[in-house]
Amino acid sequence: MTSTDTAARTGPPVTVVVASRNRREDLLASLPRHEAPVVLVDNGSTDGTVDAVRAAHPAVTVLPLRHNLGARARTLGAEHSGSEFVAFADDDSWWAPGDLARAVEIMRAHPRLALLNARILVGPEQRLDPVCAEMADSPLGTAPDLPGPSLLGFVACAALVRTEAFAAVGGFDAVVRFPGEEERVALDLAGAGWGLAYVDEVTIHHHPSTRRDAPARRQASIWRSRLLTALMRHPLAALPGLLGRAVRAGRPGLRGLLRALPDVPAALRSRRRVPDRIWTDVRRLTGDAA
Repeated sequence: MTSTDTAARTGPPVTVVVASRNRREDLLASLPRHEAPVVLVDNGSTDGTVDAVRAAHPAVTVLPLRHNLGARARTLGAEHSGSEFVAFADDDSWWAPGDLARAVEIMRAHPRLALLNARILVGPEQRLDPVCAEMADSPLGTAPDLPGPSLLGFVACAALVRTEAFAAVGGFDAVVRFPGEEERVALDLAGAGWGLAYVDEVTIHHHPSTRRDAPARRQASIWRSRLLTALMRHPLAALPGLLGRAVRAGRPGLRGLLRALPDVPAALRSRRRVPDRIWTDVRRLTGDAA
């Protein structure tokens, strides 16, 4: 970002972007917890979400979509924000009091940092999400110019992004959609030279909604995203191995493969292989490095 770009921003430094669909009650409970302006992108809800939020929380900017765009809705919210940073949250998550401002200061102190993944505490009992332990123990180590272990993936509802960097890689795309939308963004940020880091000094609270896909359906969707991301960014030589793992995963993998097929042409049109140095790091994270 140029100094002119920075000077041109006159609003708050950070905006919270929430994408939601048919979770009206979760939203009405979580929206007051955000300590920054909120942009809600509604993915075609049919439960009266838009009207309810506008009535209960008039300060929230609501962008209603006619159709469910999945994670792409977050990109539209980020484009609308006009802020230097965007904090993503789900309708059932929020940043801990004071931690969003603290995360912004950490980002400003580390100019190569494009994405900060916060610590995630789950439920009223505040259990540490297991993915946080994996991030804290990242095989990539901690670069000297980053505030925590380096990542090649993240959890969207616990991420603060530098808007400039996020926009430059296209944000979340219309091919992968949701869930599993984070990998392609992470690969492109790292490929462009940006840093991604896990920072446990700041916290996200996540109280999982009761309105969630069944586990089998969610696993199939994750396999779909994994396969499409691989088509877009992984070396061609790695694709047969991933297809084999999908088949061996049984029904979820096979269903994910079938769901991915209609979007294969779009994925191939967006194909851009990751740099060798990034692929080496991917293999280190998956334990496949020689």
